[in-house]
Amino acid sequence: MTDPACSHIRHISDVKHPKKHECEECVKTGSEWVHLRTCQTCGGTRCCDSSPNRHASKHARASSHPVIASAEPGERWLYCFPDDAFAEY
Repeated sequence: MTDPACSHIRHISDVKHPKKHECEECVKTGSEWVHLRTCQTCGGTRCCDSSPNRHASKHARASSHPVIASAEPGERWLYCFPDDAFAEY
């Protein structure tokens, strides 16, 4: 991993990956998503802000879980919501 300035990202030692390639919240409501993100605190996978419901950022705000990882094949990056920081791993 690159050396991020964000302490939240620095504390991620083992990146969590999605159990299924689907937004767990969109599945419940029958909604569509664009891209997926996996919470690095609880491991839940939710849709990105380009998706209609923006479940990943809503989850981050509601739960105070700061860091997500892209759940898209071939993408290897982390994002911290409070610090607006990215890091590749």
